[in-house]
Amino acid sequence: MISFAPSKEQKMVKDSFAQVVRDLVTPAAHDMDEAGEIPADIIQKTWELGASISYVPEAFGGDGMEYSPVLNAIALEELAFGDMAFAVAATAPSLFITPLLDFGTEKQKKKYLPTVCKDQYCVSTLAVTEPFLGFDVTSMKTTAEKKNGSYVLNGTKCFVPMAGRAQDILVAAMDEGRPQLFVVSAKNPGISISEREKNLGLYALETHKVTLENCEVPAGDRLGEAEGVNFSRIMQKTRVGLSAMATGIARASYELARKYAREREQFGEFIGQRQAVAFMVAEMAYETDSMRLLTWKAASMLENGKDAAREAALARMYAGEMSMKICDYGVQVMGGHGYIRDYPMERNYRNARGVAIWDAMATV
Repeated sequence: MISFAPSKEQKMVKDSFAQVVRDLVTPAAHDMDEAGEIPADIIQKTWELGASISYVPEAFGGDGMEYSPVLNAIALEELAFGDMAFAVAATAPSLFITPLLDFGTEKQKKKYLPTVCKDQYCVSTLAVTEPFLGFDVTSMKTTAEKKNGSYVLNGTKCFVPMAGRAQDILVAAMDEGRPQLFVVSAKNPGISISEREKNLGLYALETHKVTLENCEVPAGDRLGEAEGVNFSRIMQKTRVGLSAMATGIARASYELARKYAREREQFGEFIGQRQAVAFMVAEMAYETDSMRLLTWKAASMLENGKDAAREAALARMYAGEMSMKICDYGVQVMGGHGYIRDYPMERNYRNARGVAIWDAMATV
């Protein structure tokens, strides 16, 4: 018999993040969206819960907990339930930390992990997506050419979370026909970080375009050095992370719509009693649960060391389609209130639209 009941540890983590979201994130989400900024104290509170560094070995500045993609997926859903922009910002360092833990050499781990794993929240991030029609992570336009014991990187990235504050950026580039990752310092003269991007959603999240022009990187900063990385594995984890966040925003929209349908009275009855509305709310419920199950399946495979390429791709594809549909239904259920910026549904609708186009906003 398969059990879907959370373990004691999973329930504790879920409850801890849910409380931070309930007490700090949800009340501030509208103001963060309007101001385009996330208060440092709220991010710091999440950081102290170990959102990114709990599974980093103590020797590198972390808490030394056992690594668990399933547990991480649960935490990401809770954070995105409060606000997706906040969830991405609060866990952006994981995009740098997780590939380093998985594929970095001991020398690279000793050099870079302590720079991120500090008591105060600080950022290093990951740059994968490119601003080109039909972008494909297996054949990126960003290139890495080996010259005189170094690598020279050329290309452009977009939607790089928190790049403007990052110390170092893991840049994905094609190296002899294979995608690999390179640690690039934000101070490298060959890298330029644009002004903050203006996006349809995630107003509170800082994302930037990153341009590399003859950017010279030491050979020792190719992640994994001679062995390189299993890029498919990295993308599996980012896709599962994104799916977990999409589940959180879908769940938030469903709960808002259900509450509204139960309380909104029109023509002598609650609108939830009308079949058309009731069917939409019911579909929001089962599609949200379906998203979560696909996400957990892929996360469980990763946790057990299995190849989850198919499962992660399915989870992300389904999350991209269904999160948008669920939030659209939420706007319909709430009518005019779903379209007004004073209500969370409008923000959820905008934020969910990006799930289908992002590639590296979260990781488990």
